[in-house]
Amino acid sequence: MLPQVLSNERFGELIRFLMDRYRVVGPVAKPAEAVAGGGHSFEVIADPSQLDMDYPLTILPPKKYFFPQYETLLSFARDASGSHVEAQAQVRPTAIVGMHPCDVYATWLLDDVFSRDESDPYYLARRDRALIIGLDCARPCDEHVFCQDMGSLYVDTGYDLMLSDLGDRYYVDVGSERGRELVETSGCFEPATQADHEKHAEHVRRKRERFSNMISYDTKYLPQILDESYDSLLWDAASRGCFSCGACNLVCPTCYCFDVTDEVEMDLQTGRRRRSWDSCMLKSFAEVAGGENFREHRSARLRHRVFRKGKYMLEMFGKLGCVGCGRCDRHCPAKISILQIYQQLAATPTTAAAR
Repeated sequence: MLPQVLSNERFGELIRFLMDRYRVVGPVAKPAEAVAGGGHSFEVIADPSQLDMDYPLTILPPKKYFFPQYETLLSFARDASGSHVEAQAQVRPTAIVGMHPCDVYATWLLDDVFSRDESDPYYLARRDRALIIGLDCARPCDEHVFCQDMGSLYVDTGYDLMLSDLGDRYYVDVGSERGRELVETSGCFEPATQADHEKHAEHVRRKRERFSNMISYDTKYLPQILDESYDSLLWDAASRGCFSCGACNLVCPTCYCFDVTDEVEMDLQTGRRRRSWDSCMLKSFAEVAGGENFREHRSARLRHRVFRKGKYMLEMFGKLGCVGCGRCDRHCPAKISILQIYQQLAATPTTAAAR
């Protein structure tokens, strides 16, 4: 479908149209008393006025609506008739409005992760009933982002609609059949004119001028550079202040590790199986039976996380595991920067081993 235009006046009308059919989620400003220093979060909205479409970046990525921090996978019970197990998947049609390209890219990656081999029915059920309306970035969110280096600044798939802010209207790229149906049924859109195309071309030109590369080498060489830095002194130095808190993993849009636990009630007859996010930066993550820990030291855990983002996920899924959103740098209490690590890798000695 050819590009469309959505006026600012009809944007609220579109959101209300969606609210009649979906649970609508979008960027909402959080006051300083709710979140230290303030910020933005993807939240379920009750009114279009809650949306802040000029936000820099959210604290947590919107992946939490496909892959919740905590979820009950099944419940189980035992009675005189035997044992009973019931799946507890809760799936609601959800429209996520205002996803930046880096988060759209991350969702595209997670789709691949959760659909391979033993596919995850919980994730895929939520993803299948989700509508993604992206919002193109006109400028860097802050000094931490390096999405251009990681190839996530521009996306051409993974969304149903992609909005580009032209001031008094949005230029709308239709990315899926579901997006086309929304355009046709909502009645809120108009075909883009020549003037709209020219205005969008100017938006793209200015965007290219405002974003710059933050890493001195092409990231296609990152896997090889990581290989050569495995025994570098950098890992000990960079991890020296690490608290092993896992914040970097929890705010990352592409981290997907989880733990599964069975919770049994006091009657020993009923319970539930729960899934929760896990973190490779926690000391217990790589601990196995007998107390052996394959990554006991912080330097080894940090190295593993960086290798996952810059090498392992590329080898497994064909895409870098880091989208350059800068959330981990922004929220690390020890101010450990994955961007600085990428910047330093090519010039770091490789003579001393990380423990």
